[in-house]
Amino acid sequence: MDIGFWHQKWEKNEIGFHINKANPMLVKYFHKLALSKDSRIFLPLCGKTLDIAWLLSEDFRVVGVELSDVAIKQLFAELGVEPRRSKSRKLELFSAQNIDIFCGDIFELSDEILGKVDTIYDRAALVALPNAMRKQYAAHLLKITKAAPQLLISFEYDQNVMEGPPFSVSNEEVKQHYQDHYEVNLLENMDIPGGLKGKCAAEEKVYLLQ
Repeated sequence: MDIGFWHQKWEKNEIGFHINKANPMLVKYFHKLALSKDSRIFLPLCGKTLDIAWLLSEDFRVVGVELSDVAIKQLFAELGVEPRRSKSRKLELFSAQNIDIFCGDIFELSDEILGKVDTIYDRAALVALPNAMRKQYAAHLLKITKAAPQLLISFEYDQNVMEGPPFSVSNEEVKQHYQDHYEVNLLENMDIPGGLKGKCAAEEKVYLLQ
């Protein structure tokens, strides 16, 4: 992961990947996980996504990890709460009622630090990482969450037309990473209107991993 790249994106507010509403695919499909209220949802590489506000409004607890403290400060400001801050080994923890966000490298996050989670919502983590890192990421995610069920959103497009991030992740690659631990179900495969970033034809895919 190019840490400097992501810090620069947030510092310059170059966050075209951020959308100003909860992801429609989250709202449409989250019930498929059949979770009870008060379940703890893990969002890797969460940024300041409004998906967090939606999950909190649905009475879930949220835990995330994000590299940029700029993103995390903006997240809490937009939630209208002042977080408590503490150190957790090489990470900093920002906490408030029903929400814990770790600031730092996800690969420094252990299962012991993370604690128990009931599910994973990966909207922009797997696709944010270059090919060489995705296998490492998937293995690490499985380890620290003890293979909790996932709702995974990814993109697929011709990588020769546009460089990521977000990177293209095929059905076959998703299965390579996860089929030994989950039943991998493709819930929806839709064309992105206007293409990805308006540059190339792309599909958005939603997976349920249980």
